[in-house]
Amino acid sequence: MQLNTIKPSEGAKHAKRRVGRGIGSGLGKTAGRGHKGQKSRSGGYHKVGFEGGQMPLQRRLPKRGFKSAQLQFNAEVTLSDINALEVADVDMLVLKQAGLVPHLAKRVKVIRTGEITRAVNLKDVGATAGAKQAIEAAGGSLAAAA
Repeated sequence: MQLNTIKPSEGAKHAKRRVGRGIGSGLGKTAGRGHKGQKSRSGGYHKVGFEGGQMPLQRRLPKRGFKSAQLQFNAEVTLSDINALEVADVDMLVLKQAGLVPHLAKRVKVIRTGEITRAVNLKDVGATAGAKQAIEAAGGSLAAAA
């Protein structure tokens, strides 16, 4: 193969449609734009969401709700997830390495879903009241989150 013999594959290239080039082309006169109206004019189109002057849908509906950007830094872990870990001391790093919380997480909370059957020590990890009770009942403990 040489540089002067390289060609695009068959059917990859096709001629651009040339409109407004006379009657014989089949796309003369109105050039496929129909007759009159905003879409037939040069430069005549509208912005996204424009409804011809009618109040657009996004402005007719009420504004509602808010989603905090801080939510991406919060994570939750279940009791059954912690029970499945093979370590006695659980902290943020252990949870991230196990893939239970995203690497962006800054705060983690244990929720009471599932069962815990062994003693685990949580460091810098929060817990709901029910989860805390279940962890302590299994012989574990919670170190205060800094």
